[in-house]
Amino acid sequence: MDMNAYQALAERTMNQDLERGRRLANGALGLAGEAGEAADLIKKHLFHGHELNEAKLKSELGDILWYVATMARTMGLDLSEVAEHNVAKLKARYPEGFSSERSIHRPPES
Repeated sequence: MDMNAYQALAERTMNQDLERGRRLANGALGLAGEAGEAADLIKKHLFHGHELNEAKLKSELGDILWYVATMARTMGLDLSEVAEHNVAKLKARYPEGFSSERSIHRPPES
């Protein structure tokens, strides 16, 4: 699915009555909650002996994507724009691909 098409579909299920600040707060809090749920699945798998529930993890990742999509829309950004910016940042940080050395000694972000 195209990222911007997904974003438009996700927007349909956003509470349209919220003003901008509350939309952003809803997004940030929801994102933190869903990331916590994904982290908890991994924790239980690694430390509690649970099988990794990949279907549940896929669902949580979808919920994370929904919050990212609606936050970006609130900021007037397309998901493709956010993705392109992230890739450009990572290419500048790791021009030859990831390395521990560059990670340890990278310059501070502006």
